[in-house]
Order: sequence, then C-alpha cells, then structure tokens
Amino acid sequence: MFVYIVRRLFAAVFLLLVVSAITFAIFFLLPRLAGGTADSLATQYVGKNPSPESIAAVKKNLGFDQPLYSQYWDFLRGIFAGREFNYGPDPSQCNAPCLGYSFKDHVEVWPDIVNRLPITASLTLGAAVIWLITGVTTGVVSALRPGSLFDRLAMGVALAGVSLPMFFTGTLSLAVFVFNWPVFTNVYVDFSEDPAAWFQGLVLPWSTLAFLYSALYARLTRAGMLETMSEDYIRTARAKGLRERVVITRHGLRSALTPIVTIFGMDFGLLLGGAIVTETVFSYHGIGEYAYHAIAVNDLPKILGVTLFAGAFIVLCNLVVDLVYAIIDPRVRLS
Repeated sequence: MFVYIVRRLFAAVFLLLVVSAITFAIFFLLPRLAGGTADSLATQYVGKNPSPESIAAVKKNLGFDQPLYSQYWDFLRGIFAGREFNYGPDPSQCNAPCLGYSFKDHVEVWPDIVNRLPITASLTLGAAVIWLITGVTTGVVSALRPGSLFDRLAMGVALAGVSLPMFFTGTLSLAVFVFNWPVFTNVYVDFSEDPAAWFQGLVLPWSTLAFLYSALYARLTRAGMLETMSEDYIRTARAKGLRERVVITRHGLRSALTPIVTIFGMDFGLLLGGAIVTETVFSYHGIGEYAYHAIAVNDLPKILGVTLFAGAFIVLCNLVVDLVYAIIDPRVRLS
C-alpha cells in the first residue's frame, strides 16, 4: 500500500509539471505557431491604440523577446518563488504562488482566486452531495427493478437532465422560484455570517447543477449494476445465504462504483476550478464567473491563472480517486 501511494504521489507531481508546460504552451507557444509575434503578445498588455514605443517597452519588460524556454522558466519559478514585473514606472510584485498579474486591473491573480474560492467550493460541495446521493440511489433502484414504472420514469428524467443545458434549467428555476414565486433568494451570504441565508441562497444552484450530474450518474450506476448483478460471484453470494441487502451493497454496488469514482473525481475537480455557466447564470462571484469576465475583456493573466488552478485541482482529485480505488478494489494496489 505504501509503495502504491508513493508511486501515485510522484505521478501527481509529474502531471502537475506537465499541466504547467501544456498551459504555458497554449498561451505562449501556439500563438507563435499560428503566426503571432512577440509584438502581438505585448499588445494584449497595453491599452487601446498603443504606440510602437509602449509595445516595445512591454515586450522587453515582460520578457517576450526572450527564448520560450527562458520565458517558461520565469513562469515556473514565479509559481514557487514569486516574480517581479517591470511594467510601468514602478515594478509590480507578484508573490508566490504567482499564477499571474493582471496589468489591466493591477492586481495579483492568486488572491482574487482565493477570495472567490469559498463561493465555488460551497456550490460544488453541496451539489456533489446531492447528485451522488440521488444519482447513485436512483441508478441502484432502477437496476434492481429493470423495466418497471420507476425505472422508465427515472431514466426518462435522467435523459432530460442530460439533454437540457445548464443555462436553460438555471434560468427557468430563477424565473419560477425567485421572480414569479419568491421561495428562494439569489444572493450568496457567507456561511460564517448567516448559515440559514447561506443555505437558502444556494438551494437553487445546487439543485440545477445536481440535476445535470445526477442524471448522468443514475444512468452510469444503472448500467454498472445491471452488469454486476448478473456475474457469477453474485449468484454464489446468494447461494451462500447472504442477505439481499449485503449482496447488493457489499458485492454489487462496490464493484459498480469504480467508474462512478473515476468520473466523480474529474467532475469535482473541474467544478472546483470554476463552474462557469452556473455562476454566470446565478450571478455568483466565484472562480467560474471570474474566468468568464476575464475571457470577455481578454485579460490573459487571469485566464492563465484560472486554467492552472483548475488543472491542479483536477490532478489532485484524480490522486484522491487513485487512493480510493485501493480501498474499493485491493487488486488496484498491485497495478
């Protein structure tokens, strides 16, 4: 078990380096391969109608005239040790971990992400609990009663949940439960200030986000349970006289959870990196809404910082998934 954990930790560190390299290449290498120049990159950091002198100064001060490997080293070193940008009359300090410095707003990206993380974390954690419980439970019951009325209704609702886009269900829930019938509010309140208001403000985002994912998880769980419950070891467990509840939970569901754990790690990490559509629809100032506005104004450092943050979360969540695998299925430790 110890060797398995150490191997996965080394793999996670290597993946984080790969993510940083790929992210850097997307934002700085691909534009040059597409015909971009150091001047065109520097233009994104100055205002409208820049002069050639200001573009040349930005290009020199931000290192765009340096080789790509030198730029990547400065980029990587800034994440661990911070970085100083000689932009303008006074240098701008970006403390570690430096995920970027917005020259349009003159702020560091990392503190902005940290300030918005509680909103995104609250949204993601609550929705994840709902979609796991409802999705897995619905999938198990449907698999145990295939072809029944419950199975047909549940899979019909699941198909609607997978098909309907988030911006439609979110806008519809706002129109019905906030504006027409003001049952819920659409204002985020910090948990430490008022837990009841915090809960009430997140019920609609939780429900609409969980509706999308629980539908997918219900279909995956149903398919996995149908396949698992027909295996020989399930019939052997029943022949030994085990209770049906034990057969379902300890033998059937445990084997069917492997793909669920896989996709949950990716979905959870992706949402912690920013639920862009959900936060934009409900006007919650989380990481996703932060990324949306950065894209709208073409603020490259903010986009780069959110991309790195989301990629790191996905890698870490997949590391947790690998460790959970070893608990669910001990055979994974030998791989």
